[in-house]
Amino acid sequence: MKQVPNILTLANLFCGALAIIFILHAPEYIATFDGVDYTVVNPAPIYWASGMVVLAGIFDFFDGMVARLLKVQSPMGKELDSLADVVSFGVVPGMILFRLLRSAYMQTPDVFDVSYVNLAPALLVPCFAAYRLAKFNLDTRQSEHFIGVPTPAVGLLVASFPLIVLYNPFNLAHYFGNVWLLYAIIVVLCYLMVSSIPMISLKFKNFSVQDNWPRFLLIALTIGAILLLGFAAVPFVFVAYVLLSLVKPPKATTH
Repeated sequence: MKQVPNILTLANLFCGALAIIFILHAPEYIATFDGVDYTVVNPAPIYWASGMVVLAGIFDFFDGMVARLLKVQSPMGKELDSLADVVSFGVVPGMILFRLLRSAYMQTPDVFDVSYVNLAPALLVPCFAAYRLAKFNLDTRQSEHFIGVPTPAVGLLVASFPLIVLYNPFNLAHYFGNVWLLYAIIVVLCYLMVSSIPMISLKFKNFSVQDNWPRFLLIALTIGAILLLGFAAVPFVFVAYVLLSLVKPPKATTH
């Protein structure tokens, strides 16, 4: 039974690796518009990658819960969890942002002058995610809350972007064609992951409303946003999560 949490963690990693395959195999073809040839990427596999990140997040949620229930928490499990997370919630979001940047540049007049240097900032996301996860494993203050935004939150946020582009709730899709907005998102996410901001964790020590009202409010906002906003709920909940953590920061605890 002690290997059950590790199996769930490896399932998280499996989903992350499969998401990478989907992104890498998004087929490209040449399309001609007004006598000019353009390279067009079929985005369908990237949507599947988004689904894999969501599934990885489910496995990531349950591996820790199962470990606590079975009382089989171990240093190896903690390290394995971080190794899986850096792939599923670091490398995969970086690759999704890389693709989004590339698609955004395809809409610009100087598309043929764009180099990989323009797209490379997307790869800062996996770098900062790796740094954040390494710091998490050494920081004893994060047993009851997080310091900096956790990588799964960043991964799920970025995974929602292709789905927003596909379903276009509230006409949000066109914003992801703005390269400067994508650059800004990359900078903000990298900062939030390694910042010293105390962030709410959904680990309940009791169910007192007084002690847990930010958690209950976040859960209520999440449910309401999903019902009202569709895929646009993910960015909304992410922003609400950060703002709630700033308004009601969790108390620091040293172990």
